Amino acid sequence: RAVESFRLEKTLKEEIQEVKDEGNLEVLFNSLDKIVEEAKNQEEPAWRPSGIPEEDVRSAMVPYLLKHRSYLRKVLKEKEEENRKVAESVLAGRDRIAELQQLIQARKHAWQAISKEQRELIMTFKEPQ
Repeated sequence: RAVESFRLEKTLKEEIQEVKDEGNLEVLFNSLDKIVEEAKNQEEPAWRPSGIPEEDVRSAMVPYLLKHRSYLRKVLKEKEEENRKVAESVLAGRDRIAELQQLIQARKHAWQAISKEQRELIMTFKEPQ
């Protein structure tokens, strides 16, 4: 049992060391210790000025979110203007297509009338049978 306990302890220590090495935990823990030591000399909190997390987050986030909302509104207004121009262009294109269709129909009817007149004229010049 003593041998098994020793092996288990050795395996655990190896795995812990492996996790430390992979995650660079020793450097991170040293950095954290340094931050804690530096903070001991400070009289006021570094990241919670009011001491109330909700207020601190609000005071930090609200200006950012307001700025972001303003930016999004500006982008939305630009896109709406762009969409309005595209819609006007589409409507103008549809109107032009309708005009061209009417012009085509008018020319088709004119062509058919000319063709009919030519056939009638040709029939008048043909000799009676």
